[in-house]
Amino acid sequence: MTIKARLIKPLTSRKVRVALATVFAAYLSEAGLNVPTDIVLSIVGVGVSLILGIAHEDNGRHANANGNVLADEPPVAPGAGSSQSHGG
Repeated sequence: MTIKARLIKPLTSRKVRVALATVFAAYLSEAGLNVPTDIVLSIVGVGVSLILGIAHEDNGRHANANGNVLADEPPVAPGAGSSQSHGG
């Protein structure tokens, strides 16, 4: 794999592109653009939200691709959900 391909391959990820855009916007505000702090925090907040949303979407797609069914109840430890009484 060439160096150019190694540098460009991560850019195919939506999470990486959003992270770069977020960092770029924050950097520009620090580099001399007269951008209010509220705007910078909004950009960073939206970027983080997008990254988390994409990760959640990817996780759901990955679970469905493996045939896993997402349960409404948390998993029960082995033996913890048995109907037998151990008291006496």
